Amino acid sequence: MAKDFNSQYVVDGYDEHIRKLIPGYEVVHQQIRALLKTYVDEYAHVLIVGCGTGYELGHLVQLFPDWTFTATELSETMLDKAKHHIHALNASHRVEFVLGNLDQLKTGQSYDAALSILVTHFVDYADKPQFFKAISSHLKSQAIFITFDLTQIKSEQELQALKSLCEANGLTTSQAAAMVDRLDDDFYPLSEQETLEQLKGCGFDCVERFTQILCYQGFIAQV
Repeated sequence: MAKDFNSQYVVDGYDEHIRKLIPGYEVVHQQIRALLKTYVDEYAHVLIVGCGTGYELGHLVQLFPDWTFTATELSETMLDKAKHHIHALNASHRVEFVLGNLDQLKTGQSYDAALSILVTHFVDYADKPQFFKAISSHLKSQAIFITFDLTQIKSEQELQALKSLCEANGLTTSQAAAMVDRLDDDFYPLSEQETLEQLKGCGFDCVERFTQILCYQGFIAQV
């Protein structure tokens, strides 16, 4: 059964659970912040696709005090938690929150960068091209797009390695087994090659992988 991100119980435990579930979670976010600092101007408007609880957004509003943000989220429960988090940081005036998908963005609005972190693997295979095209269509020339997601698991050994690492991170044996059982329900992962091809076919150039931890991979692309 797919995880219910509208559940208050799931949302309240998300930030603790995700660190056990995703190998190298904090390190990945450190890399993303370093890339943003390198590629994006001092004054920027950044799109966060699927802002979740606002953990990532909270770090960014503090690290880049002259940036503004638009943050989308499909789950109203998640979005409410993100709003409270950003309000506590006195940064609500710098963030536009959007409940819904990319179709809800303002017409004609363009961004200097976009992030989709642990989001794209939830998008159905048939919908991924339109998802990527929608993001690229809202980016300024030379803007960057950063994505980090589960990619296709190629073997039973790779799956077992992921399970072992998650247990080492703090998942119980039963939680790790539940994670494996949910893979087919929750995720629509592309291979590395499919990710590169889809991004290049949807308006992005200079697509490169910037990180990999087992079957999770991050890519940076420009329009």
